[in-house]
Amino acid sequence: MITLAGVHYSYPDAEDEVLKGIDLEVDAGQVVGIVGASGAGKTTLAKTIAGFIPHSEGGDLAGSVEVDGIQVPQAELADVVSRVGMVTQNPFNQISGARYTVREEIAFGLENLGVERTEMADRVAAILALLGIEELAGRSPYELSGGQMQLVAIASMMVMSPRALVMDEPTSQLDPSGSRLVFDVMQSLAQDGTAVVVFEHKLELLRETASVVHVLADGVIARSGPAREVLSDPRTDEWGIGTTRFTRAARAAVAQKLLPASTELPVSLADATGVFS
Repeated sequence: MITLAGVHYSYPDAEDEVLKGIDLEVDAGQVVGIVGASGAGKTTLAKTIAGFIPHSEGGDLAGSVEVDGIQVPQAELADVVSRVGMVTQNPFNQISGARYTVREEIAFGLENLGVERTEMADRVAAILALLGIEELAGRSPYELSGGQMQLVAIASMMVMSPRALVMDEPTSQLDPSGSRLVFDVMQSLAQDGTAVVVFEHKLELLRETASVVHVLADGVIARSGPAREVLSDPRTDEWGIGTTRFTRAARAAVAQKLLPASTELPVSLADATGVFS
């Protein structure tokens, strides 16, 4: 579904590359997590997958970026956005400003696609219910809290039924229950065949949802593998992605010889139950 091969990118008038040879594969029905420190190139990579690079940002892009059978750099932007959607960490930037209510805002993209009115209403109602935001339907998007606005931005993208979805720190504005909801929705979308790429710093949720995690460091993928293995790697601090409290507790227990050195380090609560029980 998503294939990047040898991708290099530098912004206009910049001498240094932000992406320095990225290879990435994401299958339909898969949730893939990407983690990295600030400045590692995460947002740049997200924009590259979603087609904003090079179509909106310009710059120098080399290598192959393919989504759902089309070469993103060479395709028309309309063809790209019909296949891949992107949710950013700042929901204010994703509100169109062209509609007065949340219901109309969520329907805006479907209107542009010429979806029939009855189907549009059904799809909007289903997304509102899925995200538990039916009570926001008649309100102005600009009257919402940051977390509520983020859920509307997510709904506006999900209602389009993209074949691939790129989520750039989608839970940064959300409380723990909202974050859990978004990850549950991602998992549900994947089960329906959507390819989901999520750039996120909430490691416990990534461990429970993503089948594969890639570490982005200084524009290259420094580590890839199953989520638990990658997120408990001893180099996580070196990469600037941190560790969960469960991993830190297990490392301390190993250091104090309360656990054997061969202990498989936990990342999430589910992992920790097996280690400390």
